[in-house]
Amino acid sequence: MTDVRIATYNVHRCRGMDRRVAPARIVEVLRDVEADVIALQEVIGAGPAAAGQAEEIGAGLGMGWVMNCVRTLRQHQFGNVVLSRHPIVHHSQYDLSWRTCEPRACQRVDLEIAPGRTLHVYNVHLGTAVLERRYQAPRLASYVHDRRVTGPKIILGDFNEWMRGLATSLLSEKLNSVDLRNFLKRKRTYPGLFPILHLDHIYYAGKIEVVGIELPRTRLSLVASDHLPLVADVRIG
Repeated sequence: MTDVRIATYNVHRCRGMDRRVAPARIVEVLRDVEADVIALQEVIGAGPAAAGQAEEIGAGLGMGWVMNCVRTLRQHQFGNVVLSRHPIVHHSQYDLSWRTCEPRACQRVDLEIAPGRTLHVYNVHLGTAVLERRYQAPRLASYVHDRRVTGPKIILGDFNEWMRGLATSLLSEKLNSVDLRNFLKRKRTYPGLFPILHLDHIYYAGKIEVVGIELPRTRLSLVASDHLPLVADVRIG
């Protein structure tokens, strides 16, 4: 058995509820979380003349990382990032873009959590439109259920599901869903200052036991982004 502490966090371009852009503040929030694996959404990457937030966060935490660029933002890469204290042995992405909506993708990162043992992490940021998510949910489920990819899998991120809709229902049918009600009195993750919506989710497949869930509500985490980090302690068989 291997214990892994994993987190998902939409950092909102490191722009806080006070409208300050402060990657160092995100680093401090994540340092307190002490996760082994972190899935971030809405991260600004490198540009033609400067490094990006991904580099700063990775360096600040002393973690390896890979970025999945889904589009450019003012000539900088923009997308999802997975940071890990475990060796990263594979990195790929699956396109989830729909029509003329903002480009979306699922980032897959394979981690060697122990000699000869691999954990597949799927970092997700679905669209804001209902029809967009109806298109994305079955495709995401098919990518995760690819029989060529064996072993335990964790699917986490910002699913932009304001209420239990098609995406949440479909993924809950196909995968094991972490029910925050079993672990938390407060389960809302957005917006950060006064969380009223549960947009961030964690699903899993394979021999995984969810040991605990945390939703860090510190003075800093409540203003650092418009989401709160969602943290899971899992035991992988």
